[in-house]
Amino acid sequence: MEKILSNYSGSKLTYKIVKKEITNRFGQEEAEKYDPYRNTLTYKNWLDLGYRISPGEKAIKSKVLIEKIDPETNKKIKHFRSVNLFFYKQVEKNN
Repeated sequence: MEKILSNYSGSKLTYKIVKKEITNRFGQEEAEKYDPYRNTLTYKNWLDLGYRISPGEKAIKSKVLIEKIDPETNKKIKHFRSVNLFFYKQVEKNN
């Protein structure tokens, strides 16, 4: 099995949103190749792997649910954070 490269948490809603955007941009055939663990990553993930975003490419917007424990109240706090993702068709290997 290939190495997992992202910190995708398995959200079905996120999966559907991102796959729909890949379908809109690259077509159904490419959308079938969508793998949130290995080929749709953040800018930093791609950079760490030796890739750069191809000129003119726009991020695929997604949101992640962040859960933290408030140190003062010891209660769980939840909030959404925007994440910019790039599909493998949007990157190229650094020289």
